[in-house]
Amino acid sequence: MKRLLDILLSLVGLVLASPVLLPVMFLIWWQDKHSPFYVAPRVGMGERPFRMVKLRSMIINADKSGVDSTSSSDRRITPVGQFVRRYKLDELTQLWNVLKGDMSLVGPRPNVERETRMYTPMEKKLLGVRPGITDYASIVFSDEGEILRDKADPDIAYNQLIRPYKGVLGLFYIEHSSWLLDLKLIYLTAIAVFSRDNALRGVVRDLQRRGAPPEVLAVAARVAPLVPAPPPGATQIVTERY
Repeated sequence: MKRLLDILLSLVGLVLASPVLLPVMFLIWWQDKHSPFYVAPRVGMGERPFRMVKLRSMIINADKSGVDSTSSSDRRITPVGQFVRRYKLDELTQLWNVLKGDMSLVGPRPNVERETRMYTPMEKKLLGVRPGITDYASIVFSDEGEILRDKADPDIAYNQLIRPYKGVLGLFYIEHSSWLLDLKLIYLTAIAVFSRDNALRGVVRDLQRRGAPPEVLAVAARVAPLVPAPPPGATQIVTERY
């Protein structure tokens, strides 16, 4: 059922998104006369590598800088890229990866190999399902760029402030996965484009209904500053880069 839902909704999504995608693709090409696409190597289900298609929001060869995490103040982001990231348009082309079977509409976000090499045994459970375009964590941390803004080392900050909670939320999704939950998260993702506060309240209500612990609900509500924490299954806070 999940795979059928992925195929049908991704096909519809690509058709509906084309009036937006086509002019944005032209603007990305026009600003520097390079491809509007960025093909990002990622690790998928079963630790198999795949090539994730995104709209390019950064300068050419930005991935060769050695920094994987991106803050909103990152100078590698182009002017058009700021708009693309603000409205998550770079995620829409990943519907192609859903059609191919590399990804699902809903599931833990795929990561780069350098990051998955650092996974704890508990985090490796995230690689047991197809990665997704969205999930609980995608909504809760839709402001990831702002969280990492002006951090001295965005990768270390990501590992301490975001990765632990993304992992917990991803594992919670896997434990409660269903096609009805997928539809709910797709709906909340759409709501987040217009009202992040309403989407966060929807996430908290859903987590609460499914018995999420208080500490997970507190993070999902995003009403307090994030504090460094160890990744799921670890006892120490990460202090090194990938």
